Amino acid sequence: MKAPKVPYLSVSEYIKQEIESNTKYEYHDGKIYALVGGTLNHGLISGNIFSKMMNKLESKGSNCMPFNSDIKLHISSSNSYVYSDSMVVCGDFQHSQEDENSIVNPVLIVEVLSKSTAEYDRGDKFYLYRQIPTFREYILIEQKKHVVDVHFKHENSDLWRITRYQGLDKIVKLQSIGIEISMKELYHRTVIDLSENS
Repeated sequence: MKAPKVPYLSVSEYIKQEIESNTKYEYHDGKIYALVGGTLNHGLISGNIFSKMMNKLESKGSNCMPFNSDIKLHISSSNSYVYSDSMVVCGDFQHSQEDENSIVNPVLIVEVLSKSTAEYDRGDKFYLYRQIPTFREYILIEQKKHVVDVHFKHENSDLWRITRYQGLDKIVKLQSIGIEISMKELYHRTVIDLSENS
């Protein structure tokens, strides 16, 4: 994340700033951080997992709905508003009281890792996400190698189990929403230099 632009903003000032600047910002208890654009692989992977989740959930008649990176997530316990690469809500959408366009009840969250955000996504951001009562599954997707880490916790448990999927022959299981997505589907049309990972 970049350095904060201002010392303090209220939530209403933050929302106004986003609208007027047409720029996405994360908000953390008064401080905002501008989000930068992603790589081609990042965009492809984000689009792939969103579309596959949408198609598979629709085909099974699920009441779960995926959202892309345009939708904010409000974490009330930390007074934060963040953007994920994708998230899934099951049942009714619950909105932030301060921002009707922000979701508060995802069951699953996806982040596509980049060099500048990987540490944040695996550390502080995951900590923030774990404050969400409905949150049960976290998908971390590498964009420079065929590796996906899935963090999952059962209902009524505080223990997270990590499963790593490595290689295009693997099938990624998303237990919280009851679907599977192949690594080939996730990485469709991406260009990855495997020699960099050897």
